Order: sequence, then structure tokens, then C-alpha cells
Amino acid sequence: MSSEIAIDVVGLHKSYLIFDSPVHRLWQMLLRGKKHFFREHHVLKGISFQVRRGETVGLIGRNGSGKSTLLQIICGTLEASDGEHRVNGRVAALLELGAGFNPEYTGAENVRMSAQILGLSNDEVDARFESILRFADIGDYVDQPVKTYSSGMFMRLAFAVIAHVDADVLIIDEALAVGDAYFVQKCMRFLHTFSSSGGTLLFVSHDSSTITSLCDRAIWLQDGKVRMDDAPKQVTQAYLADLYRQEQGDDEVAQQIQEQGKALLQHLADDDYADARRDLVLNSNLRNDLEVSRFDETGDVFGKGGARILDTRLLDEHGARLQWAVGGEPVSLVVTLHCSEAISGLIVGFLVRNRQGLSLFGENTYLSYLDQKPECGADETWFARFDFRMPILPAGEYAVSVAVSDGTQRDHVVHHWVHDAIIISSHSSAVSTGMIGIPMKSIALGKIG
Repeated sequence: MSSEIAIDVVGLHKSYLIFDSPVHRLWQMLLRGKKHFFREHHVLKGISFQVRRGETVGLIGRNGSGKSTLLQIICGTLEASDGEHRVNGRVAALLELGAGFNPEYTGAENVRMSAQILGLSNDEVDARFESILRFADIGDYVDQPVKTYSSGMFMRLAFAVIAHVDADVLIIDEALAVGDAYFVQKCMRFLHTFSSSGGTLLFVSHDSSTITSLCDRAIWLQDGKVRMDDAPKQVTQAYLADLYRQEQGDDEVAQQIQEQGKALLQHLADDDYADARRDLVLNSNLRNDLEVSRFDETGDVFGKGGARILDTRLLDEHGARLQWAVGGEPVSLVVTLHCSEAISGLIVGFLVRNRQGLSLFGENTYLSYLDQKPECGADETWFARFDFRMPILPAGEYAVSVAVSDGTQRDHVVHHWVHDAIIISSHSSAVSTGMIGIPMKSIALGKIG
């Protein structure tokens, strides 16, 4: 195994024998395989991939796709039925919450025991003990038996331990889902530092924003096989589209949406462009100049197809279509759509993501029309307009995705989702820190007294 490869997985296969009753298991033992009294359930079906040293890889997939089984095999807590895997370096894993903890021992006792299992000597545990407790920040509960802990406290203590064992490879299975916001942010800062310092990270998450913001690569598992292994943005978009297709029975609608409705766009004139920069002073290289692309309906789309988005455009405060915008200025995002069938609870929304696919901001019409429940009739054309002040965007490219749905905020059917409907390119910016800048009403500095 090359020293540049941290994790090497070749043809992993995992299956379980399922007996319908204990009697069948007994007959199987007595007849010694001459007759089968079991069914074989295949969890992993020839999984192969490599993770390079210093790489961060996210695993996504529906429940039952084999993610947790795969991690357990890599960690050595579960044996594969076939195939090989190798890990180069010290491994620390956070799989099932509380795994490896004795419920009768106190938190402090479990810290010492768990750290030693992960390879630290007694002296190393003593040297890092107080730092581990500070990281966990569970107060006097550290002296209580862990059987009294909540799931969040379990996670705090377990993560604090793996953060202090100098691991080369971290493997985490959806543990951050149970933490409070403050501690999750602390964990994310640690994971960013761990990755930037050359550590290798493999983790499961159902949060696509975490995958796209943290990972160099994403692997999508489906039915025990690798469905897709690519850049995080591409994988999470494909996974999201597949979720909607399976839950809403969509079949080959995306192509139909792209091919239909060309004539309905003719009334949208293209001669109303305006350059928002024309009236601004051009002598500052910090002004947030944003180039706005035209609506692109040829990209990745999905949905049931009862409505389709015809156009999405950014307007200035006078209603003129923007080819350029300026961060901090008032703008309107207007989405035009056509319903081919009646929709009783129309919802239109948008979402802005950065180049890595991290969601920055967005909105939809649901709460604003909660008491009205808009009904779009068959063969009707509607629009949705969102008026806001454009945030100040760091230099780079940003994608605006738009969607039209039917239902409620929590329970809805997507009729048409257009990824990357508009691309906003930021050519210069005054943002000094953070993902976006918020236009300030005023900033004051003064001496007191």
C-alpha cells in the first residue's frame, strides 16, 4: 500500500444469514450445510475506492445503503465476507454513540479507558485529560455514570476523546447530528483544522451542506454499491434529485420539462437589460461587482412536471433586468412559471450556493402566503418576486437554484427544480471574513467618556 494512500478498499462484500426462527438455526447446525434453512442478505456488494492521505471524503446514501457497515469494516469492528481493506496510520472512530463506553463507569473513567484503547499511554492520557474535559464541557456530569447521560453528552465526551489522540485517520458516522449547535460548530472547527493539517477524514452525513463545505470528494452508496464518486457538489445534487424521484414517482420528467414550453417564453423580452454600474463611481477596486448570467434551463433539473419554470431574472429597483449587479444594492429576483396542471398549494423558492455547493441564503413564498394557499390553475402562468438587498459576495462564482412545488414547507411535491438557473460571478469584493457580507446601515466608532 502506497504511503500516499490512507484507506484502500478493494471488493468489499458483506452478507448476513437470516433465519426465520431459532429452530431453523438449530437444523442448520445439525445438518452441517447439507440443506439451507436461511436467506442471505447482501449489505455490501463489491465496494472499492481509495482515500488519499490528507483527503476528506463524505459518504451519503439512504438508510440501509451500507454506509455504517462499511465504516465498521474499515475500523475493524466488523469482518467482511469477502474483499480486502487496509488503513495506513492510527485510526480513531466515532461510530455508534456510547460504543466502547461502560455505562456504569463515570465520564472521567471512560475518558481514560477509551483514550488508552485508542493507543495513548497512561502518561499521555494524564497530560491531555484536562484538555479533553474542557473540550467536552459537560461540567460536573463528568463524575457521574455515563448511563445517566443524554445522547448529546455522549457525543461531547466521545468526540473530545478522538480529538486528542493524534489520529492519522478519523472515521465518523453521523455523530454530529445529535449535538447542540454550539458544540457542533466547535467540532466542525476541529475537523477543518484536522483536515488542513494533513489528517484524513471519512465520515457519514445526511447534511449536504456539511458534505460540500468540508469534503474534497463524496461517495454515494446505494443498495450496497458505489452509485457515484465525484466532487461533493455533483454528488449531492444527484443524490437530492434521486431522493425526490423515488419519493414522488418521477420518471424521465426532467427531459420532458426541458423540451416543452418554448413558445411560452416569447413574451419575455430580452431588450430590457440595464447595467447597474453605469451610475456608480468607478474608482474603487473594492466595489462588489456581480456579473449575472441569463437563465439556463438546459442544466440539471428534476421534478414531477406539473409545472415548469420558464424564466428567472434579477431586476434592479426600477424593474430593469440586470446583467450586472452590485453587492449591497436593492434587487428583485423574479421567477416566471407555467402550471400544466392545477396546483392547490403553490410554493416557489430559490437557493444561492457557492462554488463548493454550500447553501448561503434563500427563501420561498410559503410563509408569506400561509393564510391564502395560492392555487395555480391548469394552463396558467404565474410569477414570484423576492425583493431584498443583495449581500456582498466574496470573489467567486455562485449558483442560484429555483424550484416550484405543491404542498407545505415540510410536506411538498417538487414539480420543477432547476439547478444553477442563474450564475452570479463576483469579480471584486470588500468582504474581509465569512461566506457573505451583510450591507451595514451604519458603523460607528467613538470614545466613551
